[in-house]
Amino acid sequence: MEYTLYINYNDTGATVAASRFTTSGSGVPELHAMITLPEGTSASTADQLDTIARAARGLASALAPEGLRPVMGRWLLSDAANMAPSLPSVASNRMALSVIEQPPLNSTKAALWLYFMPAVEVEAAEGDLTIAARPSYTHILMASAALPGMGSHTATAALLKDYDIRLGNLGSSLADGCVRTWFFVRDVDHFYRGVVSGRNEVFESVGLTPATHFIASTGIEGRPERPDVTVKMDAWAVVGLRPGQISYIQAPDHLNPTYEYGVAFERATAIDYADRRHLLVSGTASIDSEGKIVSPGDIDGQTLRMLENVEALLGRAGMGWDNVAHMIIYLRDIADHRAVERIFAERFPAASSAPRVVVRAPVCRPGWLIEMECMAIAPATNPDYAPF
Repeated sequence: MEYTLYINYNDTGATVAASRFTTSGSGVPELHAMITLPEGTSASTADQLDTIARAARGLASALAPEGLRPVMGRWLLSDAANMAPSLPSVASNRMALSVIEQPPLNSTKAALWLYFMPAVEVEAAEGDLTIAARPSYTHILMASAALPGMGSHTATAALLKDYDIRLGNLGSSLADGCVRTWFFVRDVDHFYRGVVSGRNEVFESVGLTPATHFIASTGIEGRPERPDVTVKMDAWAVVGLRPGQISYIQAPDHLNPTYEYGVAFERATAIDYADRRHLLVSGTASIDSEGKIVSPGDIDGQTLRMLENVEALLGRAGMGWDNVAHMIIYLRDIADHRAVERIFAERFPAASSAPRVVVRAPVCRPGWLIEMECMAIAPATNPDYAPF
């Protein structure tokens, strides 16, 4: 993985941290970017959003000659209700771009994550779905799906059932094609239980059980811009995968299976292509092999154990930290930000590690002070499958 840090990218004032993956065989690249602002910037909300958007458009223009196009992204905002209606245009109006209130903890108004792939064609389909076509695979990306006026159980179940139907219309299904989901929950301490029960209900109905598999996922607090929305959902499915191309990664000496405490998601999911392996690591916290919280009330201890758990998952997939493409770190208490930044800065110098952002987003169990998710990419040789 090649990491690059651009300070004041293209004279916009934004910081762009990027990771680029390219195999020596196919030469097909992928790129993740995290666009942030200098800590404590005093510019107006409109100016901060415009600065990030101009950097995103500039990056997209710079990458276009390589055929790289933005296919998925996420605005992380300090005040979604007031900021979402006036967000400026970024790299493409066809990408799956979600919007959620998860304030960056560097005292700025917003951050933006973008994922670029060499899509042959990117098009919007059925509202919140984006189709990114490759020669052998089609990526179906969904952003900010929501059903206003419903409780979290009903909304989660309806979102998943509708997504399964829509995937079926595109030649896939929730059980066979979906590789990643995100659930952003208003007041996670109150509404997360409904997300869990709604997901469990649908998964059982489509044959997703502990004996088969689940889906990599993050379930985290993220305030929607509308007050009548309890949960928003992002998702990623891949059409064209063959049996055996997806595997599910466990690290049982570090983390127990999620079904043991009543939830249904994979710790990590690996997708093998002829020329690379993708690893999608779910939201991971400070727990042990019995599902107990490690270092209750201690942010330093929880951060270190969380990193140990993620490292264990990476290792089980044949990867390490130098394969990680991006990281999103979620904190319950903003007062813990300095401690977390210190640990990450010591372990992952910004110019030589994966793009990352730390946001305020309480984890689904009050005792968990911190959680993170990431995606990793490594070269591989799998002649039974088509290249990415």
